[in-house]
Amino acid sequence: MRGSALHWWQTRWFVAAMALAAVVPLLWPAIPPLVDLPGHMGRYRVQIAIGTHPGLAHWYDFRWQLIGNLGIDLLVVPLERMFGLELAVKLIVLTIPALTVSGLLWIAREVHGRIPATALFELPLAYSYPFQFGFVNFALAMALALNLFALWLRMARLGQLNLRAAIFVPLSCALWVCHTFGWGVLGVLAFSSEMIRQHDRGRRWFDAWVRAGLGCLPLALPCALMVFWRSGDHVTGQTADWFNWRQKFNYVAMVLRDRWMAWDMASATILFLILFKGVRDDRIEYSRQLGISAAFLLVVFVLLPRIVFGSAYADMRLAPFMLAIAVIALRPRHGLSFRGAATFAALGLTFFGARLVGTTVSYWLYAREYDRVLTAIDHVPQGARVVTFVGRRCQDDWTYSRFEHISALLLERKLAYSNDQWSMAGGQLLTVRYTPAQGFAHDPSEIVTDRRCRGEWWRPLSWALGAFPRAAFDYVWLLSPPPHDPVLLKGLTPVWRSGRDVLYRVDDRSVVFTLRNGVISAR
Repeated sequence: MRGSALHWWQTRWFVAAMALAAVVPLLWPAIPPLVDLPGHMGRYRVQIAIGTHPGLAHWYDFRWQLIGNLGIDLLVVPLERMFGLELAVKLIVLTIPALTVSGLLWIAREVHGRIPATALFELPLAYSYPFQFGFVNFALAMALALNLFALWLRMARLGQLNLRAAIFVPLSCALWVCHTFGWGVLGVLAFSSEMIRQHDRGRRWFDAWVRAGLGCLPLALPCALMVFWRSGDHVTGQTADWFNWRQKFNYVAMVLRDRWMAWDMASATILFLILFKGVRDDRIEYSRQLGISAAFLLVVFVLLPRIVFGSAYADMRLAPFMLAIAVIALRPRHGLSFRGAATFAALGLTFFGARLVGTTVSYWLYAREYDRVLTAIDHVPQGARVVTFVGRRCQDDWTYSRFEHISALLLERKLAYSNDQWSMAGGQLLTVRYTPAQGFAHDPSEIVTDRRCRGEWWRPLSWALGAFPRAAFDYVWLLSPPPHDPVLLKGLTPVWRSGRDVLYRVDDRSVVFTLRNGVISAR
């Protein structure tokens, strides 16, 4: 397509408009309603305030160290001073969908010479399930990786290989610091594209493979950082759950998971149909360069376990980007007319617009729920100790409440203790040290159910209410609680209520519960 006249979907103005449109769903919510994000915001508050508030040091241990998971943790330090923590986090999160859109369209432009009309169908993946889950350091690193891959391709196209080698040494290190996953994906994409470039220059496949490896050496310095990070005695976290085919299939099917299962599944089906059309339609073909890149990502997706170094959903995170690269690998053949290409572009733009409308409405509804439950924070004094229990079902409901880590906003706003922080040495900078909380000190103690769930650490609410150490906490916050025996609330005084959600003050710390013949009693 190089040298042909630019159509409306191939201009820089269009790319800029799509990047700006991608931030629309995030404009209204004061706090982006992403599942894990409030938990991260609690950690950001600790890292900023622990030196001036001794109570935080009694509960949490925070130590700066070089790890491959520091993207937003570092960015909030200067931005918090200018905007405050909540606005700083929102501004950073706003950039992630915009950078994802610009990166994907830029890659398409570099590979195909012009942005193919079919590339517009991948734009909704800017709000993929990993982003909805709140993996914000990961999502930021992946957005940056896409743009860096586009730059890698551009510099190769312009013959600036020596300059590319020089600048990608620091860029790859910075990307690794943001999140290791982004650096790894950049390496896979860069190697596969370089291998095809070498083969297109007449190299045999083995020679192309070797030269591609040598060409990617500027990206290799973070390997040393990785060894240093993961070899310390302080590092914890297992790697497990290999080749879980059922889950891998589910992760591909739920790449656009948000709120409405039928709508999200139908949208994912459109992506699969577009990919299938590239195989069946003679007017459309796959770029060999991006096709190989997508194939490499597929291999990585298959080989990745679900848990890597204690971090869950490793393979799920890759699924939407694997599909995105496959979609932008599509391009028209000479037989496709301008009218046909314009039709594809219009349909892709309509698809993106419809997904943006749906996500905007979804986020508005989530923001209303956030505003409702966060009024409870006004009833919690500064520096209180709060144990939160958030109800969920054993079955994985498509629509999350997104309350799983909302109690961390107690920590962020009131410097109050919350039991939802992750505590995994070596995985992040914060660990929990509040031993009086016993088994209710950190994540996942905040998740409760109506019964024991197979294969999960979650506890039944009735057990948790009877077992948590009352001497260690000042308040109990129940959000979407499962059914429970009212006897378990003895000694707790409600100070806020909204529907089923209740905030209790712990007034009697001496209550002891006993179970006889299936009946709970208190004394």
